[in-house]
Amino acid sequence: MESKNISVGLDIGTTKIVAMVGRKNEYDKLEILGIGRSKSLGVHRGVVNNITQTIQSIQQAVQDAETESGAKIEEVTVGIAGQHIRSLQHSDYITRENSELVIDEDDIDRLVNQVHKLVMLPGEEIIHVLPQDFKVDGQAEVKEPIGMYGGRLEANFHVVVGQVSSIRNIGRCVKSAGLELEGITLEPLASANAVLSQEEKEAGVALIDIGGGTTDLAIFRDGIIRHTAVIPFGGNVITEDIKEGCSIIEKQAELLKIKFGSAWPGENKDNEIVSIPGLRGREPKEITLKNLSKIIHARVVEIVEQVYVEIKNYGHEERKKKLIAGIVLTGGGSQLKHLKQLVEYITGMDTRVGYPNEHLAGDSDDEVTSPLYATAVGLVMDGLRRQEKKCLEKVQEGTHKFGDCDEENEELESAQTKKERKSFLDKLTERVKDFLDNAE
Repeated sequence: MESKNISVGLDIGTTKIVAMVGRKNEYDKLEILGIGRSKSLGVHRGVVNNITQTIQSIQQAVQDAETESGAKIEEVTVGIAGQHIRSLQHSDYITRENSELVIDEDDIDRLVNQVHKLVMLPGEEIIHVLPQDFKVDGQAEVKEPIGMYGGRLEANFHVVVGQVSSIRNIGRCVKSAGLELEGITLEPLASANAVLSQEEKEAGVALIDIGGGTTDLAIFRDGIIRHTAVIPFGGNVITEDIKEGCSIIEKQAELLKIKFGSAWPGENKDNEIVSIPGLRGREPKEITLKNLSKIIHARVVEIVEQVYVEIKNYGHEERKKKLIAGIVLTGGGSQLKHLKQLVEYITGMDTRVGYPNEHLAGDSDDEVTSPLYATAVGLVMDGLRRQEKKCLEKVQEGTHKFGDCDEENEELESAQTKKERKSFLDKLTERVKDFLDNAE
């Protein structure tokens, strides 16, 4: 199979590593050609802590994906998350030399590059600079300043910061697994693209992605991302608690959680009991489902409350910032029974579980549409978007003809007039690539 129109997302998580191969079908929907997944052993709370094991897990997942899709995988789009990600609000301005000319892309680039010079803590690097709204000569709430006249251009920015070493380690693993880095994306953004509709992003929505090691939060309002946060625990701490609380081994705790676990203890009768085989000839253990749910409940409440603090930090309680579409839960942890009810009870916000079928082709496999794969689907979409963008740039340079992109010509022609700004992640990807090339 030709590999020029496919894109591969690589989700390096704490519990699993997923390689997903996809392409656009003729209806502009995403068709998943193959998935490979392997147990992730070298990642803790979203951060690589054992390079060798992570490389092996990546190779395993990629191999499985190649076998299933019949495509050769060379380039991947990788997600970054982990407990080192934090975000802050910042406003900045530039004074334009010639206010006779209208504001253009270059002015915005200048302003954004200025934000990139902010001094961070040692070892931290700015990953994303996302403009929220602009002011032109003191006129507030300008959504799109391009084409306006003005001498002073200011903007509020949402700045996402992460640890350089963690990002480079991920790049290192990908490279050592024999793959090229096509792009780097913030995982909460990838998941959001896969499960949220445009209406929800406009109305205001909080996406909570409950992974194995971390819980990611992304808040949208008026179609723009407003707040991101990574909370350093996820489904694994629930399993840990069950293991400790019931004195059983991890594998059993994980199975108990998935099969019988519930976030709402009131659901279980006192006489519902699960018997677990003892280790090596010991007596079997009897565990009441009520106790199991109490353990899960305590931990889930803690996670949800931390996320709610972040939602309040964004300002959800202010009238203008209210999140009308409420909360969307995704990730493997969102499959816990009665979690939706618990989240609604704690936050008082409408909640639904998000499946990554927003952009998938209609005949997709049930497995692919599981919340487990939200990030992977988002990464594949991101990879395809990058490819289209690269192709556009070539068209603009004149090295490609329209037809070479296999895209709708009108789309290309309209895009040709508006050259997209290089996103910060593209710049970051280039920096990580350069670093890896020079570090060999």
